[in-house]
Amino acid sequence: MNILVILNDPPYGSERSYNGLRLAKALGNDQTQVSLFLMADAVTCAKQGQKVPQGFYNIELMVKAVGRKGAVLLCGTCMDARGLTDAELLEGARRSTLQELTDLTRDADKVLVF
Repeated sequence: MNILVILNDPPYGSERSYNGLRLAKALGNDQTQVSLFLMADAVTCAKQGQKVPQGFYNIELMVKAVGRKGAVLLCGTCMDARGLTDAELLEGARRSTLQELTDLTRDADKVLVF
């Protein structure tokens, strides 16, 4: 089964991206392929070097965990609008396009949007 998870919210200040990542991590296994697409403020979820208070969830680590089992793609237009460069991304995360999101959506068995 192919599942596409789309995040729109920033990594902190709201728990929508946190909850979407929790679900994406739980869904990824040998029978399920999870692709993660970050749009709007969610592109900053894949920024490397996040420093959060001890005991607080770390979105960077969660994105890395999802990336070990599936693709982590970012909207290139959204990255540009926020001044986020390819060099700032976590290893394994990559710039993508609306066309690739369109293809992933068509190929997915389920699409979950947070």
